[in-house]
Amino acid sequence: MCGIIGVVGRSPAVPRLIESLKRLEYRGYDSAGVATLDGETLDRRRAVGKIRALEETLAENPLHGSVGIGHTRWATHGVPNEPNAHPHRAGRVAVVHNGIIENFAELKAGLIARGRSFTSDTDTEVIAHLMDERLEAGDEPLKAFKTVLDQLHGAYALGVLIEGEADLILGARRGSPLVVGHGDGEMFLGSDALAVGPFTDRVSYLEEGDYVAITHDQARIFDADGGAVRRPVTVVPASAALVEKGNYRHFMEKEIHEQSESTQRTLSAYIDPVNRRVRAPEGIDFRALNRIQIIACGTAFYAGMVAKYAFERVARLPVDIEIASEFRYRHPAVAPGTLAMAVSQSGETADTLAALRWCKEQGLNTAALVNVHTSSMARESDVMFPTHAGPEIGVASTKAFTAQVSALLALAVAAGVQRGVVSAEQEAELVGHLMEAPRLIAEAMAEDEAIKAVAYELSKARDVLYLARGAMCPLALEGALKLKEISYIHAEGYAAGELKHGPIALVDELTPIVVLAPDDELFEKTASNVQEVAARGGRVLLITDAPEKTPQGAARWIIRAPACDPLIAPLVHAVPIQLLAYHTAVHKGTDVDQPRNLAKSVTVE
Repeated sequence: MCGIIGVVGRSPAVPRLIESLKRLEYRGYDSAGVATLDGETLDRRRAVGKIRALEETLAENPLHGSVGIGHTRWATHGVPNEPNAHPHRAGRVAVVHNGIIENFAELKAGLIARGRSFTSDTDTEVIAHLMDERLEAGDEPLKAFKTVLDQLHGAYALGVLIEGEADLILGARRGSPLVVGHGDGEMFLGSDALAVGPFTDRVSYLEEGDYVAITHDQARIFDADGGAVRRPVTVVPASAALVEKGNYRHFMEKEIHEQSESTQRTLSAYIDPVNRRVRAPEGIDFRALNRIQIIACGTAFYAGMVAKYAFERVARLPVDIEIASEFRYRHPAVAPGTLAMAVSQSGETADTLAALRWCKEQGLNTAALVNVHTSSMARESDVMFPTHAGPEIGVASTKAFTAQVSALLALAVAAGVQRGVVSAEQEAELVGHLMEAPRLIAEAMAEDEAIKAVAYELSKARDVLYLARGAMCPLALEGALKLKEISYIHAEGYAAGELKHGPIALVDELTPIVVLAPDDELFEKTASNVQEVAARGGRVLLITDAPEKTPQGAARWIIRAPACDPLIAPLVHAVPIQLLAYHTAVHKGTDVDQPRNLAKSVTVE
C-alpha cells in the first residue's frame, strides 16, 4: 500500500526521496509528497496524482536540505486531494504514515477541545498534532514520540521530521513494515528494502512495536516497552535490474514473461531434479497433521484453492481454504493437528497476518508461504515456505501467483510422500511433471499474438464469464479477477457444472464466455457446457490443449495451451488468462501496472 522513505544524508535529499518514491509506485497511490529540513527549517511539498506532478511542484518551488521524508499515499481516510496528502504537518512536526489509526476520532476530538485545528480529513494529522503538543509541553523528541505511540490504536508505520532537529528522523511500526537502511555517514528509513535500495544494501527490519531514532551515524532502536534493542543488519542483494521494464511495455507484461524463470527458481527450493525427489520441508511433519487450514486474500486465495485440490488428491490430506478477512471474525472451530498456512506475496497482508496470529494464539502450528522471506508472516510463523518470484511491481499479481502454486503443488507431493500415500515411483513421476512446468509455461507464451487478437474482441464487452471444472475452477476465478482488476470489465468465474444453476441466464451474443478445458477426465463434461453456451448464442473462447476434440463450431475462438499433466495444468493455463487480461486492458488504454483504487500490498484491513 502506501510507501515511506526517510533520508538523513550528506547530499540534497529531494532527488533521493523522489528516486525512492518512484521505486514505491508499484504499491499503488493517489498522491505524493516530501518534507525536508533546510538547516533547522522544516518545509514540504505535496501533489495529487502521479509522482511527476510532485516533480513539477518541486521544479516551481524547490526544497533544500539533506534530511527529509517522502510518501506515496493510497487514500483510507479522506479523499485524494492535496490537503489529505502526506507529509502532514502540525507546528514543528511533519509525519508520513502507512496504516490506519483506529481511535483517531477520539484523539482528534480531544485535540480540538484543547484548541488544535485541523486542515485535513486524515487520521495521520492527529499524530502530528499529538507529537507537536508534547514538544510544546517540553518533552524531548524521543520521549514525546513514545508518549504519542502509547496513545495510538491500530496499524501504522511512521516517519517523523521535527523542525529544529536537523540530524534526526523518528520511525515506528506496528502492523505495517518498516526498515532502517545503514549507509556510510548517513542513514535511511523505508517501508521496505526496495525503498532504501538505491542508497544501501544493508538493512535492519524493525520488529512489531519497535520505534527508532536515526541520525547521520546511528540508529537507536527501542522495543514496545521502551527498552533499547539491537536488530541484526541484513545484506539485501542488489535488485535494481529486476525492477526495470526492459523491452516490455509494462511491468505486468515483463512479469508474465518471467514466469518460466520464477517458477523454476521456486521449484528448485522444493525438488531434487537429479533424483526426482521432493525435498521434505524442515519443521513440519505432514504425517502428524489431520488437516490444513489455508488463509489468504485475493489472488493468493485462488492459489490456495488450487492447493486444496492437490493436497486432497495427491496426499489425501483434507484442506480448508478461507478468505482471511472473514476467517477470524466468524469464530471458527479449530482442532489440534491442524496446520494453519498463510499465503501471501508480501507477507504483510493485514487480514492474513491477523488471521495467522489468531491461529497461533489458538495453539495451532503455523506456516507462511511468502515471497518476502523477511516479512512479518515469515518471521512470526513456525515454518516459512518460500517462493522465489523476485520483486513483483505490477499491482495485478502474475508471477507471484504461479510461484505460489508451484510451491504448493510441490508441498502436496512432499505431504503425500511423508504420509505414505505416494510411492517412490509415483513421486518420481510427479516431480517429473513439476519439472516440466517452466518449459510449458514458456511454450504457452507462443500464443501471445493469437490472444492479443481475441483480447481486442473482449475489450468491447461489458461482461465476461469464465467457466472451468475441477482444479481449473480457481483459474476461472483468477482469470475473472485479473480482467476486472486491470481492464475494469465486469467478469465472473464459475464452476462449469453450476452453469444451469443460474449463470446460463447471462448468456447472450454480447457476453463472451472464456472456458478453460484441459484434456483431462472432465474434458467431455466441459465440452458439453461449451455446446450449451453455443446453442444459446454465446461467444465462446476455449483455452485447451485438445482443440481437435472440441465439438465443431461450438467455440468462436480457440487458444491452444500446451499439453500437460493435470497436476500442473493450473500453472500452464495461468499464462493465457493473464495475457488475455493484459492485452484486453492495453486495448482499452487503462493503467495496467497501477489500476485505479488498487494497491499492491494491502497492509490495513
